[in-house]
Amino acid sequence: MVRGGSISFWRRGDPFVLGTGAALLLLLACVGGVVFLLAFRGLGFFWPRPLVLLETKEGTRVLGEPWESEAIPRTTEEAAAGAAPRTRTLFRTGNRREAGADFVWVDDDAVTARSLPGDALYLERLEWGPAIALLKETRVAGARAAGAGEEGFEVFGRLLGESRSERQGRLAPRLEEAVRTAVLLLADGREVELPLASVVRAVRPNALGFLGRLSVYLGRLWEFVAGEPRESNTEGGIAPAILGTVLMVLVMTLAVVPLGVVAALYLHEYARQGPLVRLVRLSVTNLAGVPSIVFGMFGLAFFVYRMGGGIDRLLFSDRLPSPTFGTGGLLWASLTLALLTVPVVIVATEEALAAVPRGQREASLALGATRWQTIRRVVLPASLPGILTGLILAISRGTGEVAPLMITGVVKLAPDSLLDGTLPFLHLDRKFMHLGFHIYDVGFQSPNVEASKPMVYMTALLLLGLILLLNLAAILIRNRIRRRLAVGAF
Repeated sequence: MVRGGSISFWRRGDPFVLGTGAALLLLLACVGGVVFLLAFRGLGFFWPRPLVLLETKEGTRVLGEPWESEAIPRTTEEAAAGAAPRTRTLFRTGNRREAGADFVWVDDDAVTARSLPGDALYLERLEWGPAIALLKETRVAGARAAGAGEEGFEVFGRLLGESRSERQGRLAPRLEEAVRTAVLLLADGREVELPLASVVRAVRPNALGFLGRLSVYLGRLWEFVAGEPRESNTEGGIAPAILGTVLMVLVMTLAVVPLGVVAALYLHEYARQGPLVRLVRLSVTNLAGVPSIVFGMFGLAFFVYRMGGGIDRLLFSDRLPSPTFGTGGLLWASLTLALLTVPVVIVATEEALAAVPRGQREASLALGATRWQTIRRVVLPASLPGILTGLILAISRGTGEVAPLMITGVVKLAPDSLLDGTLPFLHLDRKFMHLGFHIYDVGFQSPNVEASKPMVYMTALLLLGLILLLNLAAILIRNRIRRRLAVGAF
């Protein structure tokens, strides 16, 4: 009995089912772990951290945010002597313009005093990163307006609000706008005069309660999603990258769906099956494995130089030699990605067409419908869920591609918006920003590696979320069509 049961266990394929289930669980755990890491390291960055004032044995003072701690590697002599392990902490001290670097390591055993000054300020600036210091006084047109203390912070907040409103255009600029300044006292004793027009946000983290910290957190998070980038994309927001990614996917979808569906319809419904059609199908399948950079080079040569250059010579000759369409832009990048993803749509559409029962075609033809009427009213509606499945796969791949975009239109910082109030409102010829390229640029091209890490985590998390939203939208449409088809079958 046992032996027979063991044989039946293997014949039923239970080990393979269990192995497949275990592999799926492992894959889901890995994906969940990556998402959790991105969320933990990215979302936590916006929460105001305490500003710690340290005094060391050497007599130096450090004021900054604690970022991370690590063990100090022991020397051979220390290990032989059995010395106790030592640790050090990385502090973000800001003031890169004044000090040259905004991160510093401090040995924990060298700290003699530690405090949390309530008047410590964290100032987010338009340039040179944050300024971290104590407020000494505020000035207007060179004259002292207020000192430190609560009254001084009230004056400081009022003047900062006026400067921010003038910068954003909500108030008419005043003559003294450029000379509203704050005198800051750095941890090393130096005094720095900072124009308030260059300050984006001022935070006193050590004086904030939970609701105050939550307000700052939500403000920073909203700025990240809806704001403009600054400081070489390592600070501020990524709204242009989000807009560029979404518009690129939409234009790509408008191009790839008709092209892929028409090609699949011809191969499956009209082409005479034979060696030539099999060769075409094999070529389409192989195109899915071509490196994406090859598509990028093709897009640069054919779309940008050939088609774009031809359009310039035909319609914009008065602007030459400055190109209009003969350079990288949203349109050419989207068409390049459409070619990259069209094999997925073709294969998925052909499978969906093959899944339509032959009896439905024959019934339509028997009632007097032509082949095109049968395809348009019977075959295509029944194939829509499968076509949308191919579109979902195409969106998933196209959204995350970066290599083809780097040579067909994506840039580090787009000078002009893709959408504005001038005709034709959507400017397909302009260069654009992309979330995937933003990750590459901030993560590998930024001169300030430590400061850019949170932006990399958050941008990657947002890119995953955007892909998920686009896919969910397509899945909901597909499921609604399936339910309608199921109801219509009865």
